[in-house]
Amino acid sequence: MLDEVLARHGLSVMACLATESADGVVEAGVSSLPTLVLVGHAGSSLWPYFIASPEYRDGLAEPLDRWSRRIGDDIARRFGGRAVYPFDGPPFHPFQRWAMRAHGLRPSPLGVLIHPRYGPWHAYRFALFLPDGHADAGPGAARQSGPDAGFVTCDTCAAPCLAACPAGAIHRDGMDFVACLDHLNGDVSHPCVQSGCGAREACPVGDGYRYVPLHARFHMLARVGGHPVRAPLVRQVGARVADVAAMDLPGGVATADGAADASPPSRRTGAA
Repeated sequence: MLDEVLARHGLSVMACLATESADGVVEAGVSSLPTLVLVGHAGSSLWPYFIASPEYRDGLAEPLDRWSRRIGDDIARRFGGRAVYPFDGPPFHPFQRWAMRAHGLRPSPLGVLIHPRYGPWHAYRFALFLPDGHADAGPGAARQSGPDAGFVTCDTCAAPCLAACPAGAIHRDGMDFVACLDHLNGDVSHPCVQSGCGAREACPVGDGYRYVPLHARFHMLARVGGHPVRAPLVRQVGARVADVAAMDLPGGVATADGAADASPPSRRTGAA
């Protein structure tokens, strides 16, 4: 079962859709693989597995990307499919559009997709294109699909994230990553780096899935340039990424946390 294999790494099936309905596919040779499965995590479920990995401990660049690729490629081979990643590109795979189409996620001022249960505390590590005969992905997707009844969208939320951002970088129509980076100015002692993004922490949705402190700090260190590549790259692309943590440049924000999308550069980032 795919769910069982993913669980060994703290990952899960987040959503599932037909390849033919997945617009923006940039990977060649997947038309014969009819099922697209978005794989990721809610909260910090992957964290204990990642920090025990050789990629986390070897001191080399892009540990989370390399961990994700090792696992994704291995699972793809096992199930006769192909794995693609939010950090592949340009052109980048449109993980955000896939997620919105698959299970109705909504854009948020934070630059990540908001989930009715997990809030901003989720991310996609990779996607699997799988052949027929892997319907076991379906139940996992079904558990995640569709907005919950009574889900309060960001449009109707009081949006405490706007006032919580010390850089004033959060706006109703998206996040200005350049303003965020300018405010942090590479300061690894900043409270948003040490304790997690203040605006994201202010989100009232998904409280039980908040990242553990070390997990949140890992992504924020990448954002401010604790990783020597990501901060310059965010500036280069104009910060048009969903969440520099998710994209793992990107920062999930690319963090996928929605993941990067093949969209034109813009100072403000939102769902594509």
